[in-house]
Amino acid sequence: MGLFDPYKGFGVTFGTMFKKPTTEQYPEQKKETAPRFHGRHQLNRHPDGLEKCVGCELCAWACPADAIYVEGADNTEAERYSPGERYGRVYQINYLRCILCGLCIEACPTRALTMSNDYELADDSRRDLIFTKEQLLAPLGEGMEAPPHPMRLGESETDYYTRDPDAPLPWQLAGAGRTGGDEEGTRRGAEDVIDRRTSGEHSRADEVPAHGAGSELPR
Repeated sequence: MGLFDPYKGFGVTFGTMFKKPTTEQYPEQKKETAPRFHGRHQLNRHPDGLEKCVGCELCAWACPADAIYVEGADNTEAERYSPGERYGRVYQINYLRCILCGLCIEACPTRALTMSNDYELADDSRRDLIFTKEQLLAPLGEGMEAPPHPMRLGESETDYYTRDPDAPLPWQLAGAGRTGGDEEGTRRGAEDVIDRRTSGEHSRADEVPAHGAGSELPR
């Protein structure tokens, strides 16, 4: 250690003594977070309201803190909560353990799980910090219906994942004076999408970030 090193260290301390302190006026003034901030999780839905979670438990396996608990169950034609065979019957995230690393998001094969910008997770009850599926599910948007109900975006699970996110939805076609069975209306809608892509417009799916507020827009 050099002769002047202690003076350099004390110089940093004394230099900060005369600087104006930075005071955050929280919670009256909330600081805006970064777009890809890792906050509270959200379980997303398909545009018709069916849940994207298929109960595969890959998020639970990927979690390094063992904070996620999932129980899958089988869909039936009389009671369908998601496209395909299974759905997440029980979904819990323990925020006493969660380190908000985002590995569960990367593991999800259906983009059912994303992270919002909500960071206010403090509580004085351990029980209240274990979020259930009902607390994590995204709210119903326009054109959505709470499950259980039949598939409305196709005849099979594959139709949900191969459809163009920019293509008009069946009830949007009907709202424009075209019924879902109107092949001419469907063809015109598809041509509109192709024209936009040809003119250089990007798909809305290309603009969706992996994390952050609005990371899962209705498709």
